[in-house]
Amino acid sequence: MSDDVREQLGTLPRGPGVYLFRDEGDDVLYVGKAKSLRARVRSYFNRGDQRLGIDRMVGRVRRIEVIVTRSEAEALHLEQNLVKRHRPPFNVRLRDDKSFPYIAVTASDEYPRVMFTRERHRRGAVYFGPFANAKRVRETLDVLNRVFQFRPCEGPNPGRHSGIPCLDFHIERCTAPCIGAVSREEYRAQIDGVIAFLSGDTRSIVRELERKMREAAGGERYEEAARYRNRLIAIESLAERQGADRKTVGTVDVIGLAADGDRAAVQLFPLRDGKLIDRYAFHLENVEGQDRATILESFCLEYYTSAPRVPPQVIVPCDIEHTEAIAGFLSRLRGSAVEVRAPVRGEKRRLAELADENARLALTHEATAAERTRLRRVEALESLRESLNLESLPVRVECFDISNIQGRDIVASMTVFVDAQPKKAHYRTFSVHGLEGQDDFASMAQVVARRFARLRDGGDTGRHDASFSSVPNLVVIDGGKGQLAAALEAIHETGELPRVAVIALAKREEAVYVPGSPAPIVLERHDPGLQLLQRIRDEAHRFAVSYHRQRRDTRAFASIFDTLEGIGPARRRAILRHFGSAERFLAASQEEVEAVPGLPAKTARAVFAQLHRTGGAP
Repeated sequence: MSDDVREQLGTLPRGPGVYLFRDEGDDVLYVGKAKSLRARVRSYFNRGDQRLGIDRMVGRVRRIEVIVTRSEAEALHLEQNLVKRHRPPFNVRLRDDKSFPYIAVTASDEYPRVMFTRERHRRGAVYFGPFANAKRVRETLDVLNRVFQFRPCEGPNPGRHSGIPCLDFHIERCTAPCIGAVSREEYRAQIDGVIAFLSGDTRSIVRELERKMREAAGGERYEEAARYRNRLIAIESLAERQGADRKTVGTVDVIGLAADGDRAAVQLFPLRDGKLIDRYAFHLENVEGQDRATILESFCLEYYTSAPRVPPQVIVPCDIEHTEAIAGFLSRLRGSAVEVRAPVRGEKRRLAELADENARLALTHEATAAERTRLRRVEALESLRESLNLESLPVRVECFDISNIQGRDIVASMTVFVDAQPKKAHYRTFSVHGLEGQDDFASMAQVVARRFARLRDGGDTGRHDASFSSVPNLVVIDGGKGQLAAALEAIHETGELPRVAVIALAKREEAVYVPGSPAPIVLERHDPGLQLLQRIRDEAHRFAVSYHRQRRDTRAFASIFDTLEGIGPARRRAILRHFGSAERFLAASQEEVEAVPGLPAKTARAVFAQLHRTGGAP
């Protein structure tokens, strides 16, 4: 402990607030809240605190910053904002900071849409979710579309420019408001049915479908009655999949939690009017050394900040105490009182135990799957070392591939796998220069020479690169004997380098060529080592082709823009970002060109006219 930290510990306030641990570079290591800052912060530096992970963090603390608040709930809000701002490495975090899927109803449109989305920024839209399973959301939308026949077309206005209804109208998946086949009031009633179902009201919808089915059958309109019957079956099936009734429970979220080492799993059961509508599963990282209450608190901060609504009651595991801070935080988010409780009896306790049990099972399953994956990776690496007679385990593997079209725009890729997993931050691309025509051998030699020259020079050139400064255990060349020989000669001419194993993998025979052996090594098709080599080679090919396409599109754009008046570098970049490829730009309509952000309408019309006058567009 530094003298500065020791001095700060003696001056800490006793009231509630937020504390930030900063390292030598003044970067935030950890953000926490406390009912008593003095007691809480000092506990980290108490020698009796043997929690795993705490000692690693405390050893790096060089400065403590505190912010005093009026209450613990206020401290919780401030902690949440600071964690979002700084993203400290030692705070608990949800794995994959991605958005969750929602169902959105664009209620403010004249003819609303019902659609899948991962964003909640559209004004006038009603959102349902978030859901944990995107596939289930799409299945739900498919069933709802068959029952309510809302329009699937995009945009605020229905239909196409041609005024002809699309195929969905003919297969009874849309009532075609674009041609006036349904009135605005009738279409709005369809959308009201969708909203009612997603809000949990299935009984009135089922009764209405049953009534229409009986009327059609009574009028001997048997085909129409069969359609209503099929819709009724679909809606009942979907309602059954969405959950079971627990009417006495009401509207609550039930949270289950399991933690082991650095990992934790959370299961959340949302019940709406007693109906279990889904089951959300989450995994958390960086929980080592944290107690269950702190982990639960961190989860609530992450989850409910982005959730579309907060229920009036949240059920937490039975062993969680002192939930006042969470309740205050959620109440401010909801705008009214939220009760957070650990039930002691009844149906809610059974639900809490069920959620806990599901969390334990999820954590066990994840650990088992992770171990199985790890063993498969180890098996693949061991197989490679044995089959290729390598000196060491190929922990870091680099693969090179060349891409070009008839010798034009020659590029190369270097992909990197560490511990049999792609390390995309270390992927690199090369542009090959000074070659005439198609010469894969010379291209490969140039690229490999440049890569190993960077390794030889290290950081002395001022161009230090974490990928190029790392020494590979194995280099894989996409090709055969010729490419292998070119790569070996390039490495040899580079000068003194660490010993690196180099092989080539031929595409057609999937045969492995090694230096000094005239015959290739042929591995079994199901050999885990060969499958790993194929993954690495295919990834290098994909990356090279992607970069080549990007270069080709850039050149095509440049040649197009050379003939266009009124388009400078800024507008060129805007068009490139908007369309992505020269082909899409050339095929665009005048309306699509006018929609380019930053491009004035007058300029857009002039560009469109120039393209068509010169025959640039098809």
